[in-house]
Amino acid sequence: MTAYALAHLRRPTAVHPEVFEYMERIQSTLDPYSGRFLVHGAPVEVREGAWPGDLVMIGFPSMELARAWYDSPAYQEILPLRAQHLEGDLVLVEGVEPDHDSAAMAAAMRAALGAGTTADTPASDTPASDTSASADR
Repeated sequence: MTAYALAHLRRPTAVHPEVFEYMERIQSTLDPYSGRFLVHGAPVEVREGAWPGDLVMIGFPSMELARAWYDSPAYQEILPLRAQHLEGDLVLVEGVEPDHDSAAMAAAMRAALGAGTTADTPASDTPASDTSASADR
């Protein structure tokens, strides 16, 4: 399943020269893992909340390849060139299958909550006397 590296990087007042070196070298760390840039600092159109900074999104064929890239000696060697000069967050996340159905996902989540519970009343809050709801957990 496709996986993504998502970075939310805060824009510095001045870009350190090592950040440019990082940018020049990162593609060669991605190539062995079939990683490719999908978004790289394009302007974001904020519709809800706040988004201070830039978005970088890199796609990989699998989570295993995304992890292998991040943990690779080649990437770890250049990581400080960015991390020491740009504040930000980076996560790895799996995508969904092409036939993903959010309504089916909602139904499965609702069923997992159990009868008589709502999103405001987690299944763990069901009365202790109701053992049928907790027996499946």
